[in-house]
Amino acid sequence: MTTVITYGTFDLFHVGHVRLLERLRALGDRLIVAVSTDEFNALKGKKAAVGFADRCEILRAVRHVDLVIPECNWGQKRSDIVNYGVDIFGMGDDWAGRFDDLRSLCEVVYLPRTRGISTTDLKREVAAARG
Repeated sequence: MTTVITYGTFDLFHVGHVRLLERLRALGDRLIVAVSTDEFNALKGKKAAVGFADRCEILRAVRHVDLVIPECNWGQKRSDIVNYGVDIFGMGDDWAGRFDDLRSLCEVVYLPRTRGISTTDLKREVAAARG
């Protein structure tokens, strides 16, 4: 069984997220999604519009996702890879090169983002619509 893992905030869930998860799941037999907690996002200087518990519930409902776990800090990736028997670590290509140090533990892949959509853009559009 090939296990794939990815990490992210997954705020304002959109078609770009769906396509990324679908492509990641196609790489293996099991997809684990680690969702950044609200506390971890605060440490990163980010604030999600949707709370952690709701983001996890949304991801659990996605057919491509087999397991959702919390991401609490930058350093847990190495232990997650070992503890969950991960074969492939995958992220969007906006993170290209950032996690190459994990190649000693598993294969690392960076997949192209869906053009024309991002959470940042959605947040801007919502803010502009509110005036």
